[in-house]
Amino acid sequence: MRIAFSYPDPESGLWLDELRRQLPEAEIEDWTGHDTLGPGRSGRAEHAVAWAPPQAFIDLQPGLKTLFNVGAGVDALQRLTLPPGLSVVRLDDAGMAVQMAEYVCHYLLRHVRAFARFEVQQQVGRWYQGPTPVRGEHPVGIMGMGVLGRHVAQAVLHFGFPVNGWSRSPHPMDGVTSFHGLDQLDHFLAASRVLVCLLPLTDDTRDLLDARRLSRLMPGGYLINVARGALVVDEDLLQTIDRGHLAGAALDVFRTEPLPPEHPFWRHPAIRVTPHVSARTLRLESMAQIAGKIRALQRGEAVTGLVDRRRGY
Repeated sequence: MRIAFSYPDPESGLWLDELRRQLPEAEIEDWTGHDTLGPGRSGRAEHAVAWAPPQAFIDLQPGLKTLFNVGAGVDALQRLTLPPGLSVVRLDDAGMAVQMAEYVCHYLLRHVRAFARFEVQQQVGRWYQGPTPVRGEHPVGIMGMGVLGRHVAQAVLHFGFPVNGWSRSPHPMDGVTSFHGLDQLDHFLAASRVLVCLLPLTDDTRDLLDARRLSRLMPGGYLINVARGALVVDEDLLQTIDRGHLAGAALDVFRTEPLPPEHPFWRHPAIRVTPHVSARTLRLESMAQIAGKIRALQRGEAVTGLVDRRRGY
């Protein structure tokens, strides 16, 4: 079988080596950094393994049947012109769910337990415990109840917080109060004080969290965004924090990455920023999963993670 590979990363060679180790029977062509055909690039691949490839990567391979996305989010692929019959497959988890749950729980507990206050107190030599937080007063709303969202929900439940879940279609889960559809979104937000965003970026979700919707959260609310930056209107988030309705935010994703040095998120005292590290794609786990799915397709079997391109996830 022939596989085309494109991964714009300084460590792309390590990813390619791992894919070749997982699929020694395959002929794998490295297209990383190339937009045209050349030595070693036949353009006759059946499958492609890529992250944010250029349009030429698609155009110069008319025989592609399946494109494996090295990640869970496929919004970068949605900007390309893909052949109608090309199947797109995303990673199911590959080690990302545990990392995401760690990140969310870290910032959830940092906010609810007011750990930042103790950091300030240490700097000035002050001893003050403050009131004991009540978990029941901090219901956590999780937007996006797919594989990652359900794993995060389970972790949050473990710490004793009430959990609400919202998704486009019904995704019931034991212990979680479920909401679905746009007609229930306002009710979901009004029932939540901490909002965790795990939605894919699509035409329907872009700018979804604007001033009106952020203001629906319970007073003193907190936003944790580990999905995509364009889901949130930056200016509206800043205004909602500055007028006191939201206590702050922890942001791992942004409209422009890296986050520009002049962006106010860097310096806002109520906002924590991290450089898109909430759930890193793990090389061995990802390539092993993709290799297994390629072999399954070669045997004529169905695979998980198939993307509905009309919905964008």
